[in-house]
Amino acid sequence: MRVVFITVVTLSAACSDSTPAPATQRTPEQQRTADSTIGASRLPGAGGVNKALAASDSAAARNLVLDSIAKTP
Repeated sequence: MRVVFITVVTLSAACSDSTPAPATQRTPEQQRTADSTIGASRLPGAGGVNKALAASDSAAARNLVLDSIAKTP
């Protein structure tokens, strides 16, 4: 009975469509919105998402300062 079940499962998997649907790419704004929503939730690890967003903001602000210093004659 087990052999028949395994054979049926294997054959049905082999007959399925193997081309995955293309993944949609998010813009940075859409990704940030999704990350902010996750960070605001009570899911495990949501605090880490908020900390990662804060670190990203801090790095972006630091890079803007460094770029403005480099452009100053």
